Amino acid sequence: MLRYVRCCPPSFRMQPNYPKLIFASLLGIYFLSIAYNPMAGSFLDNVDLPIHETGHLLFRPLGEFMGIAGGSLFQVILPAVFVGYFIWQRKYYSAAIVLFWVGQSILNVFVYAADAVVMQLVLTSGMTGSEGSFHDWNYLLTETGLINSTKTVAGIVRLAGTFVIISAGVISAYYAFHPSEDIIE
Repeated sequence: MLRYVRCCPPSFRMQPNYPKLIFASLLGIYFLSIAYNPMAGSFLDNVDLPIHETGHLLFRPLGEFMGIAGGSLFQVILPAVFVGYFIWQRKYYSAAIVLFWVGQSILNVFVYAADAVVMQLVLTSGMTGSEGSFHDWNYLLTETGLINSTKTVAGIVRLAGTFVIISAGVISAYYAFHPSEDIIE
């Protein structure tokens, strides 16, 4: 006589939270489009800019190099702090959603880094680096001796941002199947 055996215990069956899954999917598509063409920009660029400029002020006491690098560093660190907060609160889906912002911010840094040689981006002064405005990444790559490796450095930054966005998509979809994170213990 054949016996029916369940493949999974009842507690292991995954039932998705459809609003969370749909939201994660839509964000995934949007942020992957940013990764595909970071030069097109995103609505978060307007959020990243004041954070970037604040980073210069916060890191300035650490010296000239860190003061200049602090802009790009802080615009990635700040959203990462929010990711850490949500992880600490065991809100893993929320952490994954904010992780999309971390990836986008890294891609925003890529755009700036990729411009280090040609210096055609319009900067906060209203001018481009080639018109005489100060360009963070031209300075940073020149000081580190990597100005001739701009494409490689920028490519690594882009790869990192894309990886973070893909990870955010996978993690947020995974936690859309685990609504238990909303239960207060």
